[in-house]
Amino acid sequence: MPAPSTTTSDAAETRLPSRAWLIVGLLCIVGCLNYLDRVMLTTMRASVTAAITMSDAQFGLLTSAFLWIYGALSPFAGFLADRFSRSRVIIGSLFLWSLTTWLTSHCVTFEQLLTTRILMGISEACYLPAALSLIADYHRGPTRSLAMGIHLCGLSIGSGLGGLGGWLAEHHGWTYAFTLFGSIGVAYSIMLLALLRDAPARLVPQSTIGQMEEKVSFIPALRSLFSQGSFWLLFCYWGLIGVAGWGVIGWMPTYLQQHFNLGQGEAGFSATSYLQVTTLLGLIVGGICADRWSLRTERGRIYTAVIGMCIGAPAIFLAASTDTFALAIVGLMLFGLGRGFADCNTMPMLCMVCDTRYRATGFGVLNLFACGVGGLTIYAGGALRDAKVDVSHIFTVAAVDLLVCAVLLSFIKPQTCKTSTPTPL
Repeated sequence: MPAPSTTTSDAAETRLPSRAWLIVGLLCIVGCLNYLDRVMLTTMRASVTAAITMSDAQFGLLTSAFLWIYGALSPFAGFLADRFSRSRVIIGSLFLWSLTTWLTSHCVTFEQLLTTRILMGISEACYLPAALSLIADYHRGPTRSLAMGIHLCGLSIGSGLGGLGGWLAEHHGWTYAFTLFGSIGVAYSIMLLALLRDAPARLVPQSTIGQMEEKVSFIPALRSLFSQGSFWLLFCYWGLIGVAGWGVIGWMPTYLQQHFNLGQGEAGFSATSYLQVTTLLGLIVGGICADRWSLRTERGRIYTAVIGMCIGAPAIFLAASTDTFALAIVGLMLFGLGRGFADCNTMPMLCMVCDTRYRATGFGVLNLFACGVGGLTIYAGGALRDAKVDVSHIFTVAAVDLLVCAVLLSFIKPQTCKTSTPTPL
């Protein structure tokens, strides 16, 4: 029997619980801190390397180590969110990574700094799978992509504000930003204890209640996810996205600084702020378009993400190949717009193809591959710089990867309302 159409289920699930948008707003702030704390180190390279002796490859390793640990633990972190309270996993994650951010300001050696980045990867791994799954629990109908987009705006703002790291490092020393934002995160995690709640039990589909009462187990979850071809396509897609996304975040500030003779602060803001403005636009516009398109066809969210990839591929190639600063910024901005179209629909697409019980675990698995290849991309950039090779080659590869992503998405087959073991594609 063919899978039921999303148009029917989406139209029937328009009523939202009273806290649905509040949850999105609360998590938007958490997401901002999540990306701000992890990204700002990349925008203060000169200040950090002046205070702590290290090579370019070692500086790249700081982000790569974070990504490898973050990615490796993501499936287990997602499993925790599927097995236990999503809201408590989120609060615990925020508290621990904020404490680690504060501890980073006390590092005086490369080894200590590397240790805090590893701890950051461990603590932040638990956040995103739990947060996206919690939003999916509250938003089950034609508000899902927009809700995801608004939440991801917080991540985008945090990434854009990462440029503050370079500015604060120039004016107050590199440790100041870590002390400031680490303290803010600890305080906010305490406040969330009174505000953040799991979705009401009445939102669980009746057809899944019997299965949801069973304890979620890790190995059966992996077996269920990888038993269908559409999840494999999402797995490869998200990994290739990691090459483009983390390549830009990790090395575009340094590339702009040296290619266009910019100061550290100006390069940091140029590589993050312009990009994130259009990413915000893409997340909102892409979310609205995808939700409306999904009411007409179950593949509406997939089509929106494909359009995003087709915008982003030539844009990132332009940013890495032009000698005109204005054109480089235009390329970055278009890349951000296309990335926003895709990102707001990743979890909704995952919900189309996986068992309801394993959403957080599924997203954690996707993050595992994305962060693995993203970490290799950033480390490769540092190795290329040490070898006197232009890191723009990383961005050229990223452009090709985005085109491959568009092809992979076109083969995904939605299988909505799945709660039993999926049928292979």
